[in-house]
Amino acid sequence: MATAFDFDLRLLEGEPCPLARYRGQALLLVNVASRCGFTPQYAGLEQLWQQYRERGLVVIGFPCNQFGAQEPGDAARIRAFCSLDYPVSFPLSEKIEVNGPRADPLWRWLATQKRGVLGTSRIKWNFTKFLVGRDGQAVARYAPTTTPGQLRREIEALL
Repeated sequence: MATAFDFDLRLLEGEPCPLARYRGQALLLVNVASRCGFTPQYAGLEQLWQQYRERGLVVIGFPCNQFGAQEPGDAARIRAFCSLDYPVSFPLSEKIEVNGPRADPLWRWLATQKRGVLGTSRIKWNFTKFLVGRDGQAVARYAPTTTPGQLRREIEALL
């Protein structure tokens, strides 16, 4: 059986990042965008990262331009936005797709592990969140409207 730790990603700056490096930690994986109505959630994601990283939570943002072209920039523009507008220190992946034939394998796996409304696997919008346990199994999927602060109880239970 696959786990999240079996997948690799490429960080925003291009360096490879096998998720195996986070084995034994909980993960909060979020598709993000800089021009979305949910973009202010960057601040809440950073708060979770600061509050729980020493206890074993890793927050990773995955820039995605598939919804309303709300992440149009290249890596440099995304980094600048995440440094100036919503300063975040958690890892960001390179820009990915979360749906369709070019969907990132990790996100394809997540979407089938924890289905959305009416049992669909398709990611509906930016700031969809997946919580992954220390064993690498997807624990929960959250809608974009679920704020990072609303995840504290579930995160505490995993840590």
